[in-house]
Amino acid sequence: MGLFEKTAPRPLADRLRPTSLDHVVGQEHLLGPEGPIGRMVAQGRLASMILWGPPGCGKTTIARLLAEASDLAFEPLSAVFSGVADLRKIFERARQRRQAGQGTLLFVDEIHRFNRAQQDGFLPYVEDGTVVLIGATTENPSFELNAALLSRCQVFVLRRLDEAALEELLARAEKESGAALPLNPDARAALFALCDGDGRYLLNMTEELLALDHGAPLDPAGLAAVVQRRAPIYDKGQEGHYNLISALHKSLRGSDTDAALYWLARMLDGGEDPLYIARRLARFAAEDIGLADPQALPQALAAWDCYERLGSPEGELALAHCVVYLGTAPKSNAVYRAFSAATAAAKRTGSLMPPMHILNAPTGLMRDLGYGSGYAYDHDAPEGFSGQNYFPDGMRREAFYHPIERGFEREIAKRLAYWSKLRSERGS
Repeated sequence: MGLFEKTAPRPLADRLRPTSLDHVVGQEHLLGPEGPIGRMVAQGRLASMILWGPPGCGKTTIARLLAEASDLAFEPLSAVFSGVADLRKIFERARQRRQAGQGTLLFVDEIHRFNRAQQDGFLPYVEDGTVVLIGATTENPSFELNAALLSRCQVFVLRRLDEAALEELLARAEKESGAALPLNPDARAALFALCDGDGRYLLNMTEELLALDHGAPLDPAGLAAVVQRRAPIYDKGQEGHYNLISALHKSLRGSDTDAALYWLARMLDGGEDPLYIARRLARFAAEDIGLADPQALPQALAAWDCYERLGSPEGELALAHCVVYLGTAPKSNAVYRAFSAATAAAKRTGSLMPPMHILNAPTGLMRDLGYGSGYAYDHDAPEGFSGQNYFPDGMRREAFYHPIERGFEREIAKRLAYWSKLRSERGS
């Protein structure tokens, strides 16, 4: 430490950094006496691990405190700014410490930024105990980390900080600063909402607010005027993208229109491409509503077309219109299941030919061979239904489509039952 470093100003977040694991807020499920990491520390053993969680939930702090609790040398590294040469130096220092009887905890922040080959470079040093690896990531390890590395590490999921944890952090900040935050109760709640579970962001905003030359406590509008809105956490190309579209799709399937509107708003607010949402709504209409409401798919296509014509923000209302329509429509996946069953049957039966009577015969030779022979023109038959067989010869008739007793499919079921009755009477 330099001569004047002790007297240099330090950010509030740094001054309030926990000095022991029991001071870390919001992660008791991992660090408490019954938590898996808490048990490791109590037993004096530490395994390599991946800490997966949102920004500002304490990943770096936990890694540093684990090194202290286990009497390991702490080697921090950022995958954003480091490469193979940096890793080699750390592994060499760790090897030398091991020979002297001390272990090393290697903390790699944003470990998912290392490519597959770089991740493989950890394996021998983790395997032989040269380092205890703690990797921190905001991305789903299943997608971003090698299976070989994951098999050597335990994955622990850190939670975004809830309101109770944020309130505890804020109380510590006010005690450290010797001043109360200049916010009324509503504005205090609004600050927690702005933080979106990020403790680091809360402390940085707290420091900014405490430095204000203010009079009366701020209300939510006053808070919004002085604090820049935090961008929502939404990784359009990664897990958040798939989580939210899944939430939208399943809310629609469950006919919870209000929840579906919420997830639509979350995706749009996070910067999702509205045309991607429009495509997914069209898919939902075909898969989960089908012929229970034949207008569902045209409504989805109309919303898609409307957004392409109007753009944002006007076109987003068309997507909301579509979400409400799809959410309140009767649901059926009968066509989806029928097509899946027909696809399986087509693969199972191979290349069976259609029956001869429904083949065209454009040449004399084909007519002589029996192409088209015996075909019954349905419009000439009673009820406009001949009841002939249209499946391949040698394949038993199969019923793939089973309409449900909801919406328009109730009418379709009546038609199918009527045709089945006629087919049976005509012995076809």
